[in-house]
Amino acid sequence: MAWEVLLWLLVFFVVVALLGIVVYQLMSLSDLEFDFINPYDSSSRVNMLVIPEFAIQGGLGLLFLITGHWIMFLLSAPLMYYHAQLYSSGRHLLDVTEIFNLLSGEKKYRMIKLGYYLVLFFIVLYRL
Repeated sequence: MAWEVLLWLLVFFVVVALLGIVVYQLMSLSDLEFDFINPYDSSSRVNMLVIPEFAIQGGLGLLFLITGHWIMFLLSAPLMYYHAQLYSSGRHLLDVTEIFNLLSGEKKYRMIKLGYYLVLFFIVLYRL
């Protein structure tokens, strides 16, 4: 029983880290939209966190799978699949030259991820 509490505490901190990553990416994209930073800096700030975010999300799903939390794994599986599709097709990084054309779509994508991570956060908070 004590390992279950430690598991949910670990998941809590991981979800908080994922929320922080997505909020930071949204702030970088918003700064670019309002012309506070240049496209190179914005894309490099977002791109440096994409692979760690994918790895953390994959590790979280693997942790749910190993510990037998099937519903939580099934909740995280669609995002893990989408991340795998983005990575395998090479569309996971922002291109500096195309960033203004993709800005609204990227912000929407990260807002959806923010909503997903918030739902996950409240589920984990409830389980704690």
